[in-house]
Amino acid sequence: MKKIEAIIRHFKLEEVKDALNSIGVEGMTVSEVKGFGRQKGHKEQYRGAEYTVDFLPKVKLETVVAEDKSREVIDKILESARTGQIGDGKVFVTDLENIIRIRTGESGESAV
Repeated sequence: MKKIEAIIRHFKLEEVKDALNSIGVEGMTVSEVKGFGRQKGHKEQYRGAEYTVDFLPKVKLETVVAEDKSREVIDKILESARTGQIGDGKVFVTDLENIIRIRTGESGESAV
């Protein structure tokens, strides 16, 4: 099993969610996060004063899939989240040792 985490632009969330739903991804967790990478934030003006916004708002999407489906999920995220501009985000893929469903006690892929 693989845990796939994607940090994406907030306005791309619906497009990514729909793309993942179209290939059968049944569950995901979404969090509003802030951060920066190479983009290093940007400058804004408010009432004539210029200030730097270091941490940019992003969305973190997390899902767990079977190992054989992970490449398809990653490809869908890359395809639907890409704008071609700096700041499109990152995808992180982690091996999962086990998953346990609290309600039933099921474990492994059946708990996904």
